[in-house]
Amino acid sequence: MQKITTYLWFDNQAEEAAEFYTSLFADSRIVEVQRYTEGGRGSAGQAMLVTFELAGQRFHALNGGPQYTFNEATSLYVDCGSQEEVDELWDKLTDGGEESQCGWLKDRYGLSWQIVPRAMQELMSVPDPAAAQRVVQAMLGMRKIDIKGLEDAAKGVS
Repeated sequence: MQKITTYLWFDNQAEEAAEFYTSLFADSRIVEVQRYTEGGRGSAGQAMLVTFELAGQRFHALNGGPQYTFNEATSLYVDCGSQEEVDELWDKLTDGGEESQCGWLKDRYGLSWQIVPRAMQELMSVPDPAAAQRVVQAMLGMRKIDIKGLEDAAKGVS
């Protein structure tokens, strides 16, 4: 068991969100669902706490009510190995959600994600400071990160 686990507070969509998230990543699963009983805060039978894993990383999702909502101060960062992975996750996570900028988005549950190709980090840390700065400037103008656009910026191609 991992020592530190991310705990997510939902109004009443914890189980639905966990099912959605586990459908997106390999090595993901619902581990356990604890349900409210008669006299609990939620309706009897409704998920209270959902434990799930995304790519082997454990999370807890609580149906705690509407008093707390997600904001960009917390996000899930996904290291993507290819443009295809970026495109697929971006399309699925923005369905019912909203795009932001620089690889950030909010999903349909309001949770913020950073969908970042590994190539972006590599291009931003090249030894040529001018090339790295062009990459940063290109990234700042993007919503979904486009690897080819970043590579062109690194080369000075517009």
